[in-house]
Amino acid sequence: MLSVPAMLTRFLPYRLQARLDNWRHDSVCRPVLETAPIRPAHDGLIIFSMMGTAVLLPYLVAVKSFWGHLRQGRVVILSDGTLTTEDREVLAWHCGNPEIIDIADVDHSGFPAGGAWERFLSILDRRHDHYVIQLDSDTVTLGHPGVVADAIAANRSFTLLGGEEWEIGVRNCTGFQPPAPNSPADARHIQARMERSLALVSDAERLNYIRGCAGFAGFARGGNGRETARFFHDEMVRLLGREAMAEWGSEQVTSSFVVANDPDPVLLPYRQYANYWAEPWDADCRFMHFVGAHRHDGTAYRDATRAALAKLDR
Repeated sequence: MLSVPAMLTRFLPYRLQARLDNWRHDSVCRPVLETAPIRPAHDGLIIFSMMGTAVLLPYLVAVKSFWGHLRQGRVVILSDGTLTTEDREVLAWHCGNPEIIDIADVDHSGFPAGGAWERFLSILDRRHDHYVIQLDSDTVTLGHPGVVADAIAANRSFTLLGGEEWEIGVRNCTGFQPPAPNSPADARHIQARMERSLALVSDAERLNYIRGCAGFAGFARGGNGRETARFFHDEMVRLLGREAMAEWGSEQVTSSFVVANDPDPVLLPYRQYANYWAEPWDADCRFMHFVGAHRHDGTAYRDATRAALAKLDR
């Protein structure tokens, strides 16, 4: 049964509720400022994130909990344009003086601006001589990510799956069957429209796709940079129009396409690497992505944050 304060907050306007949820979560994250800094390793691995001042504390939990278990790599950050001088000083101390890229400096020629495209393009530009992991700030690493460590060692790309039902492996573009939409709005979403168009892509019979999640993905060293992404983007522009490819979500589908067409990609087992859909997770869960739709449902995100902080070096 909900407490009286919890019942009352259910009737708050959305924006006020969101601010309250973020404030509560930041208060739980704050002890991360008392933990030991990351000691970067120049070992060919980049842990990459796009973030800004609003998610500074959750980001530190995300990157420190991940690095704390993996103990590999160095941090690179794409600023969304809101990082303050104080934020940069905090990041320099806690993340081993990371490289920080300003979003305005990213070349998106031929690609949309916004919609996380700058993040994706920055990753593709760095994978020629680095293994690059995209790590969202709303993630928490709960245990040793052994499957990820193995993928890095074998130089195989990986992706978090969208949901448990997608543990079906990579599928050819001509045979991929997107899920039936739950509503007309779902059917109109750019992801659904792009997935329905996969079989019409040039050379679809030799290309693959997996419905992954761009919140956590690894891009193997030596990939062809922007070439595959540019091909897929241009094909979708031909099929759906340029305005469609500027919609939020088009970058995630493109990321999944790139991973699916890398050699022998790893699909993270959903029992251990999952998105949070307001349901209990497996006792062996190593990594949880607290997606926006259910991020602050109940106390799961705060509980996971506390558990992760308890394991960090002081």
